[in-house]
Order: sequence, then structure tokens, then C-alpha cells
Amino acid sequence: MGNTVTCCVSPDASPKLSRARGGGGGAAPGPDRWADAYQAAAAGGGVGGGGVSGSAEAESGDSDPGGGGGPHLQHISDREFPDDLALESNPSDHPRASTIFLSKSQTDVREKRKSNHINHVSPGQLTKKYSSCSTIFIDDSTVSQPNLRSTIKCVTLAIFYHIKNRDSDRSLDIFDEKSHPLTREEVPDDYYKHDPDHKHIYRFVRTLFSAAQLTAECAIVTLVYLERLLTYAEIDICPSNWKRIVLGAILLASKVWDDQAVWNVDYCQILKDITVEDMNEMERHFLELLQFNINVPASVYAKYYFDLRSLADDNNLSFLLEPLSKERAQKLEAISRLCEDKYKDLSKAAMRRSFSADNLVGIRRSNAILS
Repeated sequence: MGNTVTCCVSPDASPKLSRARGGGGGAAPGPDRWADAYQAAAAGGGVGGGGVSGSAEAESGDSDPGGGGGPHLQHISDREFPDDLALESNPSDHPRASTIFLSKSQTDVREKRKSNHINHVSPGQLTKKYSSCSTIFIDDSTVSQPNLRSTIKCVTLAIFYHIKNRDSDRSLDIFDEKSHPLTREEVPDDYYKHDPDHKHIYRFVRTLFSAAQLTAECAIVTLVYLERLLTYAEIDICPSNWKRIVLGAILLASKVWDDQAVWNVDYCQILKDITVEDMNEMERHFLELLQFNINVPASVYAKYYFDLRSLADDNNLSFLLEPLSKERAQKLEAISRLCEDKYKDLSKAAMRRSFSADNLVGIRRSNAILS
């Protein structure tokens, strides 16, 4: 199917839309299968299902040592950058590197704090809820199950700071909205001069996530791919390209992360005026610019999640707080007991191993002598 888009012609072929209609669409490729497919595309093949169109040459020219004559395909972990280089220039690859969006937001955060100090304004929200003896308030967002609405707000705020505090306006034609419009409406001549506000970015991303039924985890992976693109391709996200860059990152993240993958034809139904061919071409360029590195380690994912929470705190975007119910309290207590029993067993096993070295039968404790 590599260079064709025949599988994307019929909307009924989409498993995501079948699920939305209550149908029983077939199983879509999971994250591992998409990763394998993209790796195969890097070696010269293509991904069907509205995925990668076209082909790309393998990065490694080594022949198969077994004599098969095919190109040697490196595993994604073998192609990662050294720690020092990743730490310096690739924050989306290294867990210890600071995220770009958080550093770009610090200038505005310092100005807000200075203004609040001068004007004697409390930085906290007046509507913030506090726990008491009778009621405990907790948010329902965790690193493994983030809150969808709050996560999208934080991700779009990170994109907003990327655009507002960009270094320059470096871009590529494939992401330019003037060359590749998303709607039939004529793009103004001064489209590159006006920065979008946070609400505009949020409405665009929320529409895509709502229509495609994407998860909060997908939003975090979207931000990882976006920063990886800006770093690898050495471009900036600006008013002329932000929509197509965000769309490409969402498209890729949904295929890698979601088991019920959203096909390119689905986005063509959400954005009525875009074609499948354009989506395929944009996805192919996006992957090539990422050097087909779609791996997101758990440590990098966790770093982005907690940095997004820090961004929310700096901008008074508090996560939703709900009273702790009796059922949830019982679940937390049960999980706590399981963890406590597990650590007790581990400590006992470690203690027995240490005693066996000296053939000790038990623990001998001597009385303390106080002088």
C-alpha cells in the first residue's frame, strides 16, 4: 500500500469512526505495531491505512550480516544520541534535560510575579479549595491517568509560549498554512504577523481531541513530538505554521499511543477541506524530520507531565479538585496496604540474604549501655 491511499477512501474503513457510531470496527494497530511499521518505512517501505506515504532510505547502509542482502535496520535505542549531546540539544530524548516550553515561560512568569508584588496582588486563586477536618480535596490527575481537560489546557499553554517567545521564524513549506491551507477560506496576507492567543490554540486542539476521541496521554506525547521536531529540524513554531505542526504531532501521537488508531481519513472529516494526500505528505515529512524516532521513554513522559503541572501552577491553572469520596478512599487504602505488604516481604527477603553469609540463625540484640 506504501505509496497509495486507497485504504483511506472510505470513512467506514476507520475503526475509530466505527467505535463512535457504535459499530464493531476491526482492531487497529497498537503502539508497537505502529512503531514497527514506521521503522519499516525508514528502511524503504511505507505504512498503509493512511499512515506514512512514500518511502525513505534506510539510515544505515550496512548489509545484512547473514547474507540476505537487505539493509541493516537499527533498533531505535541504538540510534539515540549520546547522553551529553541529548542533554544539551534534545530534551525530548533525555529525562534530565529541561523542557523547552518551561524555560520559554519563565520570562512571563517572572514578570507576572513582579507585577503582583508591586501591586500587592495575591498570586493564588480566590476560588481555590482547601482540605479541612471533614473534607479532603484531591485532583483526579495522575501521571498514569491525567485529567483530559486540564492536560489539554496545559499543553496548549506550552504551545502558546513556544509561539510567543520564539527565537525567530524559521519554517518549512510543508507546514506553511499559506501554501497548504486547512480550510477553503482565504488566508490573509499578514497571517504570519499575528500570534494566536491561548484560547484560540485550545479550541483548535480541543476540537481535534474531542472529535477523534483521543486521550490525555496522547496530548503529552503530542508535546514531546512537537519539541522533538523543533529541535531536530531546527525550526520555530510561529503563526504561519503552528496549526499544521500541531496537527502533524497529534496525528503521529494518536497512531503511536492509541490502540484504536485514528486514520488520516478521520482528520479529513474533522477538517473538511483538507485532503488525504496532503495529510499523508505532511505525516511523511514529519517522520523524516524526526528521523523516524518516535520512541518516548517513560522517564521523558513523566518529565513532561510534571513540567506541565509546574506550568499550570505558575499560571494559576489549577487542576480540578474533587472531594475525596468513601469509595475512592477505600481504594487508596487497599492500594496502600498492598504496597506496604510488598515492601515488607522485600525487606524480609533482603534480611535473610544478608544473614546467610555468616550462617546466622537469628538476630542478636545487645542491651544498650548508657553512661
